[in-house]
Amino acid sequence: MKNPSVLEKLTDRDQKCIWHPLTQHKTAKPPIGITKAKGALIWDDKGKAYIDGIASWYTAMYGHCNERITSAISEQMQQLDFVMFSGFTHEPAVQLAEELLPLLPGNQAKLFFNDNGSTAIEAAIKMSIQYHHNKDQKRDTIIAFEDGFHGDTFGAMSASGISSYNGPFEDFLLKVVRIPVPTEENSEEVLKQLEVLITTHACCSFVFEPLVQGAAGMKFHSPTGLDQLIAKCQEADILCIADEIMTGFGKTGKNFASDYLKNDPDIICLSKALTAGIFPLSITSCNQKVFDAFLSNEVSKGFFHAHTYSAHPLGCAAALAGLELLQSMEIKESQKYIAQQHQEFVNRVQHHPKVKNARAIGVILAVDLDLDMDRYGSVRDKLYDFFMERGVNLRPLGNTIYTLPPYVISKEQLQQVYDAMEGALEIV
Repeated sequence: MKNPSVLEKLTDRDQKCIWHPLTQHKTAKPPIGITKAKGALIWDDKGKAYIDGIASWYTAMYGHCNERITSAISEQMQQLDFVMFSGFTHEPAVQLAEELLPLLPGNQAKLFFNDNGSTAIEAAIKMSIQYHHNKDQKRDTIIAFEDGFHGDTFGAMSASGISSYNGPFEDFLLKVVRIPVPTEENSEEVLKQLEVLITTHACCSFVFEPLVQGAAGMKFHSPTGLDQLIAKCQEADILCIADEIMTGFGKTGKNFASDYLKNDPDIICLSKALTAGIFPLSITSCNQKVFDAFLSNEVSKGFFHAHTYSAHPLGCAAALAGLELLQSMEIKESQKYIAQQHQEFVNRVQHHPKVKNARAIGVILAVDLDLDMDRYGSVRDKLYDFFMERGVNLRPLGNTIYTLPPYVISKEQLQQVYDAMEGALEIV
């Protein structure tokens, strides 16, 4: 353990040399130094513990420093630490594919490895464009939902619809047309909009977050309406890309949000909880039809896309341990308990005068406050500080406060999260 006097200077040292994500450094407060994490808790450099109420961006779902996962990585690094994945293969990657594919929607046939969520989307979009190119068709337009978020690389950013992230780059993005998310009220109208877009644009793919739009504020939409859109796209040979980076691995109450659909996506993107946040890894899976479109005697029709760390053995080992935990009775029971408690919380606060909307699905709970506020502004900062002062790490998305806790959170810790969220209703 380092000398506390040295730890006290961690933030000062950071500010001299580090550029943080999603930060306006001229106005932002200094970052909090974190020195330790275990289970649902993280500790700062002064020894204060915080409940990680959003599982560190929905990744550490089995708890921080889970010994099953850290042990799997430790064992793997003694056998094979890393080897490039072009021209080679290895046991962890093959085993992961063999064990993950049966859990995915039934049409998925092949896995392509990347290293983070954005690059999983990037690979999927490139696959969809080249899929048509290999068939001598020029299709250059992506269909996406309004207010979606898919990542920060250029293809992923193009599909995203949140202007606070995209503003300076609008002139450089891919061609995208947008439709509203389908609800019980507007599904038929959205389907009509899609039908028009299909006839007026050369559409290659439809990219969507199934059932829950995360960065938009945990907005929910209709599985029936989404099913209709997928069916219509697939009739026109428009590849359907499900972004399960946030929703995947049990967060919506099923292994994948796509499990609520009758029509399977052509391509699925996975990351975050794939390795429980312990190692950067992502996957772009596809059905046999997509894979077969790249088979040719012409070398150029192959998918010439790669990442140095593709199928990293340590990441694959972490993912394998995560899959074992996902299917364990302990985790399944915890998921059910959290979902039940979330619904009770919704029932308790949904008529509060400060609440515009409260909703839950699986372990995702979101409350929209009945006030206008900037995505990054003083009210949001006030809420964030309020939560942190009470030992709970929650990051409001505009006027939406939400929790997506680790599956291992204790009953007492979960209640502390609820208490903080209810307390926030009294200060806005």
